Amino acid sequence: MMKGCNINTGRLLALFGASLLATSVQAHSPEHHIHEQAEPTRAADAAVHFAEVSLLDQTGHSVNLKDDLVADKLVVMSFIYTSCTTVCPVVSGLMKQVQSQLGERVGEEVQLVSISVDPLRDTPSRLLQYSQNFNAGTGWSWLTGTTRSIDQTLKGLGAWAADYEAHPPLIMVGDGRSDRWARFYGFTSPETLVAKVNELSRARQSLAHNHSAMHEGTQP
Repeated sequence: MMKGCNINTGRLLALFGASLLATSVQAHSPEHHIHEQAEPTRAADAAVHFAEVSLLDQTGHSVNLKDDLVADKLVVMSFIYTSCTTVCPVVSGLMKQVQSQLGERVGEEVQLVSISVDPLRDTPSRLLQYSQNFNAGTGWSWLTGTTRSIDQTLKGLGAWAADYEAHPPLIMVGDGRSDRWARFYGFTSPETLVAKVNELSRARQSLAHNHSAMHEGTQP
């Protein structure tokens, strides 16, 4: 993917090489090997801001990231570009596994989002074709837009880099009701990402329960 991640490229090539010797690429997609050979990851909590700009999803429809996709959902968000042949397929493979593990919750309680950091080349149709490599279903949106709108979006999310090829592998998990999100750098296991989604879901349920109990306690 990115120059800033080239330190990982050797391990990625080694990761892919073993499977290529054994069988075809189709039979051994990158996500099959992540658990045992992924690079170390780190997590950080940070505030986010959603730019008031219009973006385009993979179907060519204009969307507002905050209002139309994040809204009231729990969100898992990645940053990719389609011409990347190293890190991005792994990141998208992780997202595919998150989609699989969350099942029907995706599109209902949870929204998946992948944002292109190369809007000049990544048109909606190109993103649509790319998304099909990862069996992206309902509830997984792939976004592009003008350079200005993408830059403002990435800056608000703390995910902007002057050179998109130097952009680090990053997946964010957050609650649309909050401006505090967790950033996971590196190749984070899908189980870790799903665990964060579940943690946020439990926090919502606990807050709703406490609110209900307080309300009942104030009834005459």
